[in-house]
Amino acid sequence: MTSQVSSPAEQTDGTVVGEQRKPGGAKDVRRLDRVIIRFAGDSGDGMQLTGDRFTSETASFGNDLSTLPNFPAEIRAPAGTLPGVSSFQLHFADHDILTPGDAPNVLVAMNPAALKANIGDLPRGAEIIVNTDEFTKRALQKVGYAGDPLQDGSLDGYSLHPVPLTTLTVEALKEFDLSRKEAERSKNMFALGLLSWMYHRPTAGTEKFLRSKFAKKPEIAEANIAAFRAGWNFGETTEDFAVSYEVAPAATAFPVGTYRNISGNLALAYGLITASRQADLPLFLGSYPITPASDILHELSRHKNFGVRTFQAEDEIAGIGAALGAAFGGSLAVTTTSGPGVALKSETIGLAVSLELPLLVVDIQRGGPSTGLPTKTEQADLLQAMYGRNGEAPVPVVAPRTPADCFDAALEAARIALAYRTPVMLLSDGYLANGSEPWRISDLDELPDLRVRFASGPNHTLEDGTEVFWPYKRDPRTLARPWAVPGTPGLEHRIGGIEKQDGTGNISYDPANHDFMVRTRQAKVDGIDVPDVEVDDPHGARMLVLGWGSTYGPITAAVRRLRAAGEAIAQVHLRHLNPFPRNLGTVLKGYDKVVIPEMNLGQLATLVRAKYLVDAHSYNQVNGMPFKAEQLAAALKEAIDE
Repeated sequence: MTSQVSSPAEQTDGTVVGEQRKPGGAKDVRRLDRVIIRFAGDSGDGMQLTGDRFTSETASFGNDLSTLPNFPAEIRAPAGTLPGVSSFQLHFADHDILTPGDAPNVLVAMNPAALKANIGDLPRGAEIIVNTDEFTKRALQKVGYAGDPLQDGSLDGYSLHPVPLTTLTVEALKEFDLSRKEAERSKNMFALGLLSWMYHRPTAGTEKFLRSKFAKKPEIAEANIAAFRAGWNFGETTEDFAVSYEVAPAATAFPVGTYRNISGNLALAYGLITASRQADLPLFLGSYPITPASDILHELSRHKNFGVRTFQAEDEIAGIGAALGAAFGGSLAVTTTSGPGVALKSETIGLAVSLELPLLVVDIQRGGPSTGLPTKTEQADLLQAMYGRNGEAPVPVVAPRTPADCFDAALEAARIALAYRTPVMLLSDGYLANGSEPWRISDLDELPDLRVRFASGPNHTLEDGTEVFWPYKRDPRTLARPWAVPGTPGLEHRIGGIEKQDGTGNISYDPANHDFMVRTRQAKVDGIDVPDVEVDDPHGARMLVLGWGSTYGPITAAVRRLRAAGEAIAQVHLRHLNPFPRNLGTVLKGYDKVVIPEMNLGQLATLVRAKYLVDAHSYNQVNGMPFKAEQLAAALKEAIDE
């Protein structure tokens, strides 16, 4: 159902939406079930901050929400150009939602470039709020407009609101001792105030945020607050905005609990801290800044009070080297990166496989190859995570499916690494990392116990009765070797990349021993205890859609649409990609057709075909953006009908 409705309509559950009321003497207020807003402007216009603040107030109001920040790779891209456009999309609703939305109902365009870059995504009838002050002849020519779209009739199919945002902001701040250029910087707060009035968002949180952000410059804080209030008042008094909208809290969308809005990278950082506390181990992060993973380093550096140590290394290799050293020393060790960094870290990941030490390698995937698209999303590192090392170097792979799920995925990756003494790859991506949604804060008794036992003394008796420590004597259930902290008397042992003798850990070039160690390391990963996949198939479908990682939201939304239209379709979503859940093969062979949507050219499909001999059909996208639910629903419907 579209969200911008002007007459009463019913959802499939019978709920009336679009109900209109008119408080005494006030403007019309219409109730909507959901809204998709996109803020767009230059990368220096503060669109990410504007979207983030609107999101925070929406979360505090109790709506379900999903966001999609989209910004250029350059720190300050050329102003007024199409490559320099930065946008922030927010989908919020009074019910459970899964994606940032396919098409905005409202576009706030701060300049001609923002309008031109985004107009193609808008459905007819959408509302467009434009900053008319920026629609100068030069600005229009810079992005290829032959005429003024605000005047030539090309926007007649939309609800256009021309607003001189810059002029109104400067006028609102004339009592402050600011230059015109300084005053103009607050135009994003004017726009935020206008949209906050338009959708009845709370305001106290934003004003508190501004006073905190500019605590050392109180005059700047008050100027931004004045611009924010002026935007609200403009919406309240101008005749151009005759209607405001209400989207009720999503009272039935969430289980009972305490919630906060959270991004994927923040959830992942919190998950790592929680894992270290549950394991009773210090957390060490060795990392080199790289988009889109850097926020994890920034966040963890703030939490020394939880025993977190962060090391910003001079390069990717030094970062993982330090992390592996911390693992040897008894810490929960982590390194964060993106695809190019994984390539540089691959030798040390192989060393961690050989040493059999717990290490978390967090890969926030982005568009590639090489530098590729640093600020865009992709799922193209799966095969790199599986095989991107020399020799037989198996590594477990875990993938979160939503921003909030990054918290649980971090705990699961830590569980596997600690229990099985192995490096683990955690594959998130830019869409999850920067996007946000409500997250229920776990109760302490819901968290897993991740405590480990370090080796404390001899574990093997020689034929002559001498008790010794064997660093590669394995746990019979997990095949994990002992974790001996350096400095523990009597537990001295060799480490290094040369093959070890089973049990003793001595250097060995024996062919039979090497064969045994290679097979044992593989058996350890193959034997990791992971839950069976859960099959969502209420109608006995003949076709299954299989996904992994961040495709969960679009796939699930598409499946819901198809089922609402009377189609039978089953769904499975994977968290564990190595090893696969033990029942996956049986599940796949129970369907006539398996379709795998991925933001790559078919990497999971390749693995599934090879392992299970299933003729899996790929549906692929590599444009740097997440799937749209409507697009996926159409593709899946076509597959059903074939």
